[in-house]
Amino acid sequence: MPDCRQGWMVMSTTPPPGGPFASFWGRRIEEAIELIEMELRHAIGYMNDAVVPQVRKESIAAMRRMAETLRNLADRFEQGQQPPKGPRN
Repeated sequence: MPDCRQGWMVMSTTPPPGGPFASFWGRRIEEAIELIEMELRHAIGYMNDAVVPQVRKESIAAMRRMAETLRNLADRFEQGQQPPKGPRN
């Protein structure tokens, strides 16, 4: 139990209540937290190295296709033609 003496926090050296099982489970939880943190670092690395570049590549391609479609539509307006009705695939 922490003890405050003259404004300083002093930690007790007595083991936590619960006996040896409490320290066993505490270690197991710490190990699990370390594994979770490691997996999160790997997942973040994968996202940054693989997913983000692929999304950028596909987004750029989609924007270029949309730009071409808009360019064609602007050309039709300029030529006085009516744009086609409904979406085209």
